Amino acid sequence: MRLLDRRIGLLFAIFFLLLLAAAGRAAWLGGVRADDLGERAAAQQAADLEVPARRGTITDRNGVELAVSEDAATVFANPFLVKDPVRAAAQLARVLDAPEDELLDQLSGEAGFVYLARQVDADVGDEVEELGIAGVDTVAEPRRRYPQDELASQLLGAVGTDGYGLAGLEQAYEESLHGLDGRRRVVSDALGDPVSIVESEPVEAGDDLQLTIDAALQARVEDALAKVGEAYDPRGAHAIVIDPNTGEVLSLANWPAVDANDWAAAPDAARRNGAVSSSFEPGSTFKPFTVSGALEEEVVDPGTEFTLEPTITVADRVIGEAHERGTVELSVGEILAQSSNVGTVTIGMELGEERFDEWIRAFGFGEPTGVEAPGEAPGIVPPPEDYSGSSIGNLPIGQGLSVTPIQMVQGYSAIANEGVMRTPYVVEGGESEGRRVISEETAADVSKMLEGVLGPGGTAEEAQIAGYELAGKTGTAEKAIDGVYSDTKFFASFIGFAPAEDPELLVSVMVDEPQGSYYGGAVAAPAFEEIVSFALPYLRIAPR
Repeated sequence: MRLLDRRIGLLFAIFFLLLLAAAGRAAWLGGVRADDLGERAAAQQAADLEVPARRGTITDRNGVELAVSEDAATVFANPFLVKDPVRAAAQLARVLDAPEDELLDQLSGEAGFVYLARQVDADVGDEVEELGIAGVDTVAEPRRRYPQDELASQLLGAVGTDGYGLAGLEQAYEESLHGLDGRRRVVSDALGDPVSIVESEPVEAGDDLQLTIDAALQARVEDALAKVGEAYDPRGAHAIVIDPNTGEVLSLANWPAVDANDWAAAPDAARRNGAVSSSFEPGSTFKPFTVSGALEEEVVDPGTEFTLEPTITVADRVIGEAHERGTVELSVGEILAQSSNVGTVTIGMELGEERFDEWIRAFGFGEPTGVEAPGEAPGIVPPPEDYSGSSIGNLPIGQGLSVTPIQMVQGYSAIANEGVMRTPYVVEGGESEGRRVISEETAADVSKMLEGVLGPGGTAEEAQIAGYELAGKTGTAEKAIDGVYSDTKFFASFIGFAPAEDPELLVSVMVDEPQGSYYGGAVAAPAFEEIVSFALPYLRIAPR
C-alpha cells in the first residue's frame, strides 16, 4: 500500500512540476514575448502593400501615345500561411515561368511578406488566382509599355520594375510622371483569403507629358538612319530635325535602334541618346561659324578673294585640301561652297585667336544647350591660352575641339533664323527666347553661301529636291584616336535647312565611323535629302 502511495505522490509531484512549467511558459510568452508573438500573428494575417501610382502618359505633338501605363499583376505571398511550400512552388513555377527552387526558398522563409513576381501579364495573375493557394495572392499595379516599340526610345528612356525612371525623359521628368504612390493594407483569414482591403494612403496618378516630336516624321528619320546603318555599318548615327524659328525639336533619332519594351537587352552604347551626349570633331560643318565671325568683324566680305596655294603651313602643321589641286583664286563664298581647308584657315587667321574664340562661344559651343533630354555633354572648346602654335590652323576647320549634334543644330539655327539662335527643346510648353548672335545681313550672306554647297561644284550637289532651294554643309572629320588622327576612322555629317529663304526645317545627320565611303556628301547628305523630301510636303511647307 505504501508503495502505491509513494507512486501516486510521485506522479502528483510530476504533474505539479509540469503545471508550474506550463504556467511559467505561459507567463513568459504572455509577458516577455508578447509583443514579438503579437507581431508574428499579425504578420500571418495582415500585409501592407505599396500601391504604385499610374504613371503619366507621354505623347507626341499630335497626341500619339509613346509611353503608357497598362494594368499588370504582382504576385505576393505570406509564407506563414502557405501550408505546402513544395507543392505551391511547383504549381507557381509553371504559371510564372520561374525557377522552382527559388520560389521554394521564398515560400519557406521566415518573412511575413515576399514578392514572387512583379508586373506580369494580367492573365498570368488570373491563373495564379485560379490555383487557390492559401497565402498566395495578387494585386493589380500599372506597368510601363511603349506602343511604338523602337520609336524615339533613347529619348524616352525606360522605367524599372520599381516604377521609377531609369533613363531619358522618363528619368528627367520622374517627379511629375510618377505621381504619388499609395499604401494598401490586406487582412487575411486563417486560410489566407483576403477579408479586408483598406487604402491607408490614396494613390495620385502622374501628370501626362506632351513632346514636340512628330511621331510620323520620327519614324521616317529613323528609317533613313537604318538605311545608313545597313549601307555603311557605322558605330552609330544620329539625326535631329528642328524648326529653327522656334527651337522645337520635331525629331531626335539615334541608330542602332533599341526596343523600349526590352530596354535591358540592348547594349549600353545603343541605349545612350547620342544626339545629345556624343562628342565629336565636326570638321567642315564648323566652317560657317568661322566665316560668320569674320564677316561680323568685317575682316572679309562675301566677295573677298584669296589666292590659295595647294597647302598652308601653320606652325608645325601643313594643311591641305581633301582633294589635290593647284593654286586658285577663290572668294569667301566659293571657299565655303567648295569646303576649302586652306581658304577657311586663311580666314581664321585673319580673324585671330581671341576673336575666333569669342565667336564660337557666342554660337553656344563649350557648354550644354539646355535641351530637356538628360545626359547632355558640353563639348570641349580650348581657351586661347591653351592654344598650341597650330591651333588656329585646326580650329577654324572644325578640328581640335569637340561638339555635340544638338549643339551644331543650335548653332545653325542662328544662320537659318536671321541671326537669332534658338535653344532646342523637346517638351511642349517649353520656350526658347532666342538670342541674337549675328546680324541679319551676315546670316543672309552665309545662308546664300551654303546654297552653293548644293549647287554645281559644291560638295553636296547631288542633294536636290525639285521645287525647293536648299542650303547646307557637308563635313568629313578624321577621328582622333589616342591623340593621333586616324587615316581610317571618320565622322561624316551634313547639316542643312529648307527652304533656303525663310527656312522652316533644319536637319542634321551625323554618322560615326562609316565603312567604305566616308565623305559627308556621300554618306550623310543622301539621308538628309530623304528626310527633307518627306518632311517638306508632310509639314505642308510650300516651295519658295
